[in-house]
Amino acid sequence: MSPKAVYRRVVDNFLAVVTVPLAAAALFAAARLGPEELAVCLRDARPVHLFLAAFLPAAAATVYLLLRPRAVYLVDYACFRTGSNCRVPFSTFLEHAKQVPTLNERSIRFMTKLLERSGLGEETCLPPAHHYIPTYKYCTLDAARGEVDMVVFGAIDDLFAKTGVNPGDIDIVVVNCSLFCPTPSFVDMIINRYGMRPDVRNVHLAGMGCSAGLVSVGLARNLLQVAPKGTRALVVSTETITPNYYVGSERAMLLPNCLFRIGGAAALLSNSPDKARFRLRHVVRTLTGAQDSAYTCVFQEEDDRGNVGINLSKDLMTIAGNALKANITAIGPLVLPASEQLLFALSFIARKVLSGRFRPYIPDFRTAFEHFCIHAGGRAVIDELQRSLGLSDEQVEASRMALHRFGNTSSSSLWYELAYIEAKGRMRKGDRVWMIGFGSGFKCNSAAWECIEPAADAEGPWATSIHRYPVDIPDVLKH
Repeated sequence: MSPKAVYRRVVDNFLAVVTVPLAAAALFAAARLGPEELAVCLRDARPVHLFLAAFLPAAAATVYLLLRPRAVYLVDYACFRTGSNCRVPFSTFLEHAKQVPTLNERSIRFMTKLLERSGLGEETCLPPAHHYIPTYKYCTLDAARGEVDMVVFGAIDDLFAKTGVNPGDIDIVVVNCSLFCPTPSFVDMIINRYGMRPDVRNVHLAGMGCSAGLVSVGLARNLLQVAPKGTRALVVSTETITPNYYVGSERAMLLPNCLFRIGGAAALLSNSPDKARFRLRHVVRTLTGAQDSAYTCVFQEEDDRGNVGINLSKDLMTIAGNALKANITAIGPLVLPASEQLLFALSFIARKVLSGRFRPYIPDFRTAFEHFCIHAGGRAVIDELQRSLGLSDEQVEASRMALHRFGNTSSSSLWYELAYIEAKGRMRKGDRVWMIGFGSGFKCNSAAWECIEPAADAEGPWATSIHRYPVDIPDVLKH
């Protein structure tokens, strides 16, 4: 056994290492006294001592039970299943872009290079309006509502079918969609569509970008913790693509056109463990001071031959890195074993005392989680988090494959990744999952889950393609 493994065994089991010898010593001492001497000791003890010995543990246990947060569970979830009729290969996407008068040859060349390096595959999907030429003329309000009907109601229908829950039993509805906020709102559309009760608590979160999925989970958790036992919350995460097709010439704004794809997910949360498949352990939200959008942090260079170089600026990775560090600092004490917390604390103290001469210690989160779901916002973000957290290729496989198969589905991407892990049969009872979401602001939100019961039928959105994954994704895809 390596020294590091011995260190972890000792520190992680410190209480057992200390209490077992003390308990053994106490039992040995009591055995030496004998029953008569123990009876004399009890007679000589004052009543106040006996009272405190019984009252203090009971009082401490009562206070703990009253103040501890109520547990929240994930009953089940469902992702929108994209149809082959919505598939948009690169050639189709670029052909449609060429029909936009404001997109010149330089912009088309830029988007071509971006797609080749994006990590997306040829089966990603766009809503029906994006299949017409010219696309921007068909991105109407009615078309956007049609996308909502297809994606949101499709995911919710699948969720109700999987769980067998009656829509009338839903007590809370939380929806997040940042770029499309119509009137009536999404929650009104859902409540009316499924005939839910008029007293349903409902919230529509907007403007929070790709990290909003976990914000919605956190909001639902807070509402469930103060609700009667047995309360159910429906959480819907999506991003409406239809009205957001950029037709200008600013290159940084062309990035969402190339990366974002249609997708959505619905999750049923409850404060009762009945039929639940996951337990929500923690939700942590962090926000850096930067307010720049991730898409303004893209720069491009064009050489004399007209070749376009595409890179993520150092500013983006710095902002994302700072947000991740803040989230690690917040969630680390909640999930990491004592051995990793001790190393992190010692590293922090050493850097403060020695003016930063020591490199910051990044905790090994592989000791706290078996599975990782990193927001599939783009190839560079996944690469950077894999490097920063020291994750293996298999541990980021779900993120890369979700990006390849479905593209950047914004706040719902984490659910597609969880579905991938389950479809591959890798989820086991007791396994822990860390979801990490990035979004505008710049936010880094995360959630820790513990599996109670793996899915019996886990194919979900991967039903027609899981047998082909994982696939090799080259650094540059040449046609």
